[in-house]
Amino acid sequence: MFKKPVEAKLLQRLSGADKKKLRRTTKERFPHASDADIDEILPPKADITVAKYTNRVHVYVIEGGLPMLFDIDGRGTEIYPTVYALWKVPELLPSFLLKGGEVSRYVIGGADLMFPGISIPPEGLPSFLSGQPWAVKVPGNPAPIAVGATTMSSSEALKAGLRGKALRITHYYRDNLWQSAEGHYIPNAGFLEDVVMEDPNLLSVSQPSDEPLGASNDDDRVNTAERDCVDISNIHASTDTDAPLNLDVTDQISKEMTADISGLKVSDNVTAEEPSDEKEQQTLSSEEIDALLDKCLLQALHTTVKDKDLPMPGSTLWSNHVLPCRPSGITLDIKKSSHKKLSKWLQSKSSAGLISAKEDKYKKEVMLLGINRGHQEFMAFKPEKRVPENAEQRHDNSVSEVAHTKLQLEVVEVYKPSTHVKSIFTAVGADTGSYYSASDATDIAFRYVEKENLVKPTDKAMVVLDAALCDALYKGTIKKGSTYPTEVHKKDLGSTFLSRMQIHHRVSKGNEVAVRKGAVRPIQIMTERRQGNKKVTRVSGLETFLMDADSLASELQKKFACSTSVGEIPGKKGQHEVLVQGGVIDDLAKHLVDHYGIPKRYIEVLDKTKK
Repeated sequence: MFKKPVEAKLLQRLSGADKKKLRRTTKERFPHASDADIDEILPPKADITVAKYTNRVHVYVIEGGLPMLFDIDGRGTEIYPTVYALWKVPELLPSFLLKGGEVSRYVIGGADLMFPGISIPPEGLPSFLSGQPWAVKVPGNPAPIAVGATTMSSSEALKAGLRGKALRITHYYRDNLWQSAEGHYIPNAGFLEDVVMEDPNLLSVSQPSDEPLGASNDDDRVNTAERDCVDISNIHASTDTDAPLNLDVTDQISKEMTADISGLKVSDNVTAEEPSDEKEQQTLSSEEIDALLDKCLLQALHTTVKDKDLPMPGSTLWSNHVLPCRPSGITLDIKKSSHKKLSKWLQSKSSAGLISAKEDKYKKEVMLLGINRGHQEFMAFKPEKRVPENAEQRHDNSVSEVAHTKLQLEVVEVYKPSTHVKSIFTAVGADTGSYYSASDATDIAFRYVEKENLVKPTDKAMVVLDAALCDALYKGTIKKGSTYPTEVHKKDLGSTFLSRMQIHHRVSKGNEVAVRKGAVRPIQIMTERRQGNKKVTRVSGLETFLMDADSLASELQKKFACSTSVGEIPGKKGQHEVLVQGGVIDDLAKHLVDHYGIPKRYIEVLDKTKK
């Protein structure tokens, strides 16, 4: 994302309210971060400037010129910390540990992180969801060198045999975002040991921090006392032109991205080798791999790939259907076939008439559109009996995973103590700054009644109101001149107490949690007529349920084979609606329930085309 230099089109200093909003958004994005961690990367009293770029990226820079956060879409939904922020708070994000320094040069060269380059801990692969922010670390070094988003969930990764892309790198050490800092640096010797990798390709000429990218001046040194960082300007390198380099980048980028690696603690005694058990597996020729690929594809088309699942991304076909059909003990690597790439292999099958496949110009990925079940190869192939049973089991697992995904979306109404009832919470020793469920909040009121012995002796169903409880329940609600109640029925105590608290709602989806003030606002789906008697369906209120409007629009465009668009709702900053061409109101509501787990009670449907 920051490989090429991009000029900021606007620099704007954040106001106090905007800084508070940024802190809240950051806390919601990184729920495991403490208030001290947030203060470390966003100091409360420091000035914060946002740099807005032409590619919609927003970069938040604190006073002193160090970028701490960047927002990919500029809407606050995809905020990532920079390496500077991760050097201050290394545990802000969960991290993948590389197998060794050999892998790190690919990452800091701008390449995405692949699963074979990750060191899997003895307890197994950690749990994660697709699209989560993760950092990248090298062995023995607490300082992350890159940050990105996961491309699949941990369950999908295990199904794929821990092959393929694990992390889509969005920012890395020595890219243009790192270079843009006025005082860019690497962690000092007090934080990291000065370890240099033996590979000469990882050393190149370092740039002083006060020089622009591409400049060189060996006489100017970084002041370590002022910058609190190591002196890196006197590091010189000699590149070994005969050393192999497999990065798909130019030599200039490779040199710039791997400069100053001596300042980062990188282990050089571990290399990125394939697991030893794979070496023991059978080695196949390219012809044998081609034949095995065709067999696995036909097996998947017969057993697990259903017409209702189409269109299907090629990566999903490969990881969820083709790979599970390979024989045990066999490693199926598309790169070792004659096709070399998954897209070329699928296009060759499409040219042969077995399947219908086409490249998606937006995602740059081949999509499986149809299956020719009358093709000669398909009809001649006899699927193995044992595989359909496994396929059914996988189908059952997929159903349970969908059900589990539904359960992951949890919407709960919570209550926060207001000024009216804080005295009651304080009296029983409860926290006045926390959120409570309805039952927990009601329990606070009854704990106070029990503590003060307010149950009426002659009628156990009634509660006698003392001054504190009377004010908590009725102060400000009784008309002037009217008398305050002296007692209340137990069945009315809880509801009256809740009505005096601030209602909020908590929405959680996986590790993503958001707490917002007010009651839950449902998703609204409305169909209306446009000029020419055409129908259009509007969907709004997605932000409440942690849904991204752009992603949903792209998904609906493929599902309903129609054009979609996203626009900001007039007068409601930060809220967007998705416009779908056509009257798909019922199908869209069902899609939200089935695929996103949105409870039906939180979906409002209005069809204005019916008279």
